[in-house]
Amino acid sequence: MQKIAILYDASQAVLSTFDLDEVLQRILVIARDYFHLQNVAILLLDKETQELCVRSQIGWDDGHDKLRLPVGHGITGIAAKKKRPLYVPDVTKDPRYISSAKTTRSELAIPMMVRDEVVGVLDCQSDNLDLFDKETIDLLTLFSTQASMALQNARLYSLERRRAQQLEAINAIAKQTTAVLEVKELLEKVCSLIQEAFQVSHVSVLLREEDDLVLRAHYGNLTPRILEGGRLTAVAGIWGRALSAGKTVIEHNVHSLPDYVGLYAETGSRMCIPLVSFGQTLGVLLLDSAETGAFQSGDTQSLESVADICATAIQNAHYVERVKQLAYLDGLTGIFNRRFFELRISEEIERARRFDTGMAVIMVDIDNFKRLNDEFGHLLGDEVLRQVSSIFHQQLRKIDVVCRYGGEEFAMLLSQTNSQHALSVAEKLRRLVETWQFPGVPRRVTISAGAASYPEDGTTRDELVKAADAGLYAAKQAGRNLVVPAPTAQKGWAHGSRG
Repeated sequence: MQKIAILYDASQAVLSTFDLDEVLQRILVIARDYFHLQNVAILLLDKETQELCVRSQIGWDDGHDKLRLPVGHGITGIAAKKKRPLYVPDVTKDPRYISSAKTTRSELAIPMMVRDEVVGVLDCQSDNLDLFDKETIDLLTLFSTQASMALQNARLYSLERRRAQQLEAINAIAKQTTAVLEVKELLEKVCSLIQEAFQVSHVSVLLREEDDLVLRAHYGNLTPRILEGGRLTAVAGIWGRALSAGKTVIEHNVHSLPDYVGLYAETGSRMCIPLVSFGQTLGVLLLDSAETGAFQSGDTQSLESVADICATAIQNAHYVERVKQLAYLDGLTGIFNRRFFELRISEEIERARRFDTGMAVIMVDIDNFKRLNDEFGHLLGDEVLRQVSSIFHQQLRKIDVVCRYGGEEFAMLLSQTNSQHALSVAEKLRRLVETWQFPGVPRRVTISAGAASYPEDGTTRDELVKAADAGLYAAKQAGRNLVVPAPTAQKGWAHGSRG
């Protein structure tokens, strides 16, 4: 009767709470105290990997609490596979024993069952040989049944609470993403919101660019192995499989994969979700965890909903960006307009000031353009503007900016450039235009240019533009088809021939 009373008290204790961690701890304490056990643990079954994972333990040696045991391996794994208790009175004589504590002499593994399904194993170990008699095994088996019910109730409650939290997170992410229309800011926001809401180690967004994926944003506490902006082949690793199949892929243990591509040093498991909007695949949402087996299929639906929200937001942001870009493009030539020049010159000056790298402004004018229009018509004049713009755009570096400043005048911003290099670039452009064969124009077309550099010729927008304009004016006055530096730099310096 005393043992039945103990069983009743123990059952009431574990069934009186829905908190999973508290239920687990109560099961362990009751097993230890009521049944006088030195070491006791609960290993829960990961259905997807078919591994038993230590969820909570008392008395195990340090370093064993991360154990993942395949079903069928060890005493606990065999008990789970056979769905019945397994008792070993002397572990030193049983080759199936896997040590978790050096002092253990006998071990009893009892499957924790809900209906006919194994949810885990209650593992009981003692420092004494052959501690467990039949009555104790029967009593612990009955207790395990009650503990399994408590565990299942707690897991269901935890799952419902998790779902509610995920729905709140999805709603919050949806509200936040609709409020942000700048692509970079949006991606950074998305990564931080998902990382916080879903408690993962790291979140990344990789977007498609031609045949590659580019790491556009990431947020978390893992150590990156590639920089933001880094390119990855779209057919490699988990994202290659996710994009090919058009569905979410989970890697429970990345270290066991031959095609694993490591973005972060500590990654143990990973989930990859394609970002699809209106049938167009934009890239992938990547979630990394430092733990193996961290992602459950039950979380997939919620995270796919988040990915859909993010994909739509990214598409909207791209659309807004394109609209903005159109506002900064010259309709005739396709290069940037004066509005963009005014936006960028301040940024370039600030960058040059902060990093002490220098920058330059070149002002260019097509010589005698009005006469060309009068002689050959505006259609041919427009074609000359387009071709000159194309020459400039093709010859400058990607980090440089060329704009149509107005009429036949152009403005260029050269990053990380000194005065000598700016003059060399301008002279190269002058020579190219001078020798270019413009269809329908029977005479040569030439340009004049003035160049000013930061900080020698000015430290503000007005000072630099005024200095470059002065060089351009001096080139015109000297006979055109010339490159002249700002007068404050090297008076009398000029390249080219009179035209």
